[in-house]
Amino acid sequence: MTDQPGLPGLGELLRDLTPQVLGILVRRGSDFAAAEDAVQEAMVEALRHWPPDQPDAWPDNPRAWLVKVAGRKLVDAQRSSYARERRELRVHLEPGPGPSEQADDTLLLLSRCCHPALSPASAIALTLRAVGGLTTAQIAQAFLVPETTMAQRISRAKRTVSGERFDRPGEVGAVLRVLYLIFNEGFTGTVDLAEEAIRLTRQLAGATDDPEVDGLLALMLLHHARRRARRTASGTVVPLAEQDRSLWDTSMIAEGVEVLQAALSRDAIGEYQAQAAIAALHDDAATAGETDWPQVLEWYDELLRLAPSPVVALNRAVAVGEVDGPLAGLRQVEGLPADLPRRDAVAAWLHERAGDRDEAARLYRLAAERATNVAERDHLTRQASRLHAGR
Repeated sequence: MTDQPGLPGLGELLRDLTPQVLGILVRRGSDFAAAEDAVQEAMVEALRHWPPDQPDAWPDNPRAWLVKVAGRKLVDAQRSSYARERRELRVHLEPGPGPSEQADDTLLLLSRCCHPALSPASAIALTLRAVGGLTTAQIAQAFLVPETTMAQRISRAKRTVSGERFDRPGEVGAVLRVLYLIFNEGFTGTVDLAEEAIRLTRQLAGATDDPEVDGLLALMLLHHARRRARRTASGTVVPLAEQDRSLWDTSMIAEGVEVLQAALSRDAIGEYQAQAAIAALHDDAATAGETDWPQVLEWYDELLRLAPSPVVALNRAVAVGEVDGPLAGLRQVEGLPADLPRRDAVAAWLHERAGDRDEAARLYRLAAERATNVAERDHLTRQASRLHAGR
């Protein structure tokens, strides 16, 4: 970048910051060429908005300002690329003849991709390809399957929905379930599916007037805000109560709370709003000991009314254990199915709180044997070993 007349100070500053901003974007995983273009656009924006003769009016942190603007430019470029890929698939997913011209295209497309005739895995794959604009290779890597397998899955999904007719947006609840499934896949491979789910949910929120969409968006933001604290550098799972809360993204938490409050104010509470309210109470506590467990329990009661399930009842048992004591929590667990995921881990935690370390260690070992991933298994195994070592 060359200095313009009258801009020696500003031009020198921007020259110095260019390689720093570019390096930050590349370290975050951005393509070098795309990052370089985005940085140059950010520099142009700085020249437009920073008065050259008024350094006091420049941002307090020029580098952070440039990183933020360049990041937005990158997102805009990626979305343009996604839109091009989406148009390629549009011919396969267009609604049939009918009064669909008044329906929102985004919601129609999401509805088609999340059709109940599709399995959850197929619905996720088709949504990521058609609406998210991810390549087949990226989706395959995210789900740890060969690209040919994923291509076949997407092709079968397209054939399944090609005969279905839509003249209006479909069931929003089905779309939300698929988006939440995508979010819970988290980060696997080169694509952060949690962030992609948030992006798609934002898109859906702009296409429909449903407080549950905002509830899901708030829930995703409030959970994703803790992502940096969930694991150690070596990949070890860190339970919520033991997380370093200084690592939580406070700006994301603030946004999630704002979105949730707006949704709740419409007096049409649904299950995602209730879940988001629980997440907000956890995020609001400066320490685990300051968590407002009575309110958490009240929201679990509401959630159990809105969406009764053994999983909700199990999570509620934890809140009961915090409010009324571990023995009360164990009584809640006893009535739940023996093969319910995480049942043994919750029972182990409650038994340990009740002072029965031997039974807690046994249940932690059993939970580790039934764990569905290595990180969870290792965490539960460590808990069992810790109790044995303390005997």
